[in-house]
Amino acid sequence: MVAPTDNPSPIPPEANVKSILEWLALAHGRTGSEDADQLHRQLMLLREAPIPNAQRLKLLDLLFGQAERIANGELPRLHEVSLPISRKQRQRVRILLDVLETLTQDYFNTLADVFDPQGPSSSQLPHTSLRRAMHTIGWQVRITHLIAAPPSSGIWQLLHSAFFTARRLGLEDFPGPQGTASIRSIYISILLAAVAQPASFSAKELEFINKFISDCAPAIDLLESPPADCGGVFWIDIDKDFPAHALIRRIPTPDARILYFSCEGIAEIALKFRDALLQGTPAKALGLPPFADGSTGPGTLLRLNRLWGHPSKRRFSRRRQSYRANICSGLSDLWHLMKSRQAPTNQSEWMVTNESPDGYALMHMSGQTQHLRVGDIVALQAQGSHSELIPTWHVCIIRWAVSENPEHIELGLQILAPKATAVNITHRHALDSSNVSALILPPTPPLRPGQSLVVPAGLLRENTRRITVLIEADNLEIREIQATSLEEQTSAIEIFNVLPDN
Repeated sequence: MVAPTDNPSPIPPEANVKSILEWLALAHGRTGSEDADQLHRQLMLLREAPIPNAQRLKLLDLLFGQAERIANGELPRLHEVSLPISRKQRQRVRILLDVLETLTQDYFNTLADVFDPQGPSSSQLPHTSLRRAMHTIGWQVRITHLIAAPPSSGIWQLLHSAFFTARRLGLEDFPGPQGTASIRSIYISILLAAVAQPASFSAKELEFINKFISDCAPAIDLLESPPADCGGVFWIDIDKDFPAHALIRRIPTPDARILYFSCEGIAEIALKFRDALLQGTPAKALGLPPFADGSTGPGTLLRLNRLWGHPSKRRFSRRRQSYRANICSGLSDLWHLMKSRQAPTNQSEWMVTNESPDGYALMHMSGQTQHLRVGDIVALQAQGSHSELIPTWHVCIIRWAVSENPEHIELGLQILAPKATAVNITHRHALDSSNVSALILPPTPPLRPGQSLVVPAGLLRENTRRITVLIEADNLEIREIQATSLEEQTSAIEIFNVLPDN
């Protein structure tokens, strides 16, 4: 009788390969993004299989095709999520990110033969592996932007490494299959999306930005010295885990390996398209997605022009703080708050972590957050020792949001005014409704020397006249105003400078 052994016989590599091929046969023709966990298991089986690199690469390419299908199926699901995203949604995203991280690492591993002088010779060019590694990194970056989460540690170093490996091999400008983007174009596109401050845009705006970059970005050179007579200059430290810095905000250290690029060209294109849209040119005629025809399309392009072409220094230094504050969010709720002057029932509690004369950074403590959106208007009231003698609700706009897990969200607020007046407005030529709730903000010189009008996005245009404003205080007051210039535009609200209409 033979005694059983403690260590069972190892599974032959053919079994892993067979299992992967069987799964690929079943997955062929599938749509959607429901089987990311199954794909991750196949990648783990491939890692465990001691097979030649050429065979591993063929299987990896087949699995990449399934990852592309799953990523493209999952991205639209993230356009309508609230922040922080639900635990169930985050679990789905986490599995997909694990798939993409594994593919990135495994494609890098297949490049070992290229740089190993003792390794077997191969006719396989590393161009495809580098392109696909950069695509998987690009999907990871897009997903983390959509859920307002920070990218995984080391991802930017991997991106820089992939590009500079292609550059060292002379492959950075080699066109992709069927005339698709080169490695340089993929690299620049990911950087452009990252330096456009993605935390300050909504999910739909982010997808428009990615499409705009993909379709409209001009050729951008990477230089070893700052380009002369150019605006919007950014620089990359290829050894650091960071996308790029604006030169006006930060100067690189002398001993770093630096490349520079200018966003002036794409910034000018964004402004040109914005002007054309405002003059009535349809988005389709400009080669833009339908989003550009909406009320927030021109505003998004104007913000891109400023972020890419005219980055600015921080105006004020931040002071660390640690006090609590309540937030009321949304134009409708703020209207009721300013009208009644009573504490809202749906407020949430936050911790102010730092502040400056023009804004706050906050960390969520309690209360509902699913209604919060980047670009929406909120009111903040300090609590405890920082509360004011006369309780004041400071009107702000949400500039950015970051969420690292389902129980945590941080916000950046820009102060608009120390108070607001609730009004009803009518204008038969510009408004769909005969009576719209709005807010009037007082002058805050020197930034805003006159009054401003806050309305839902898409209701007014610049230089709209004969707007009737109804103010209910002790008595009913009726004014007639005109909206002059558009001061602020987001997916939620628009703020116009206003003057009396004489």
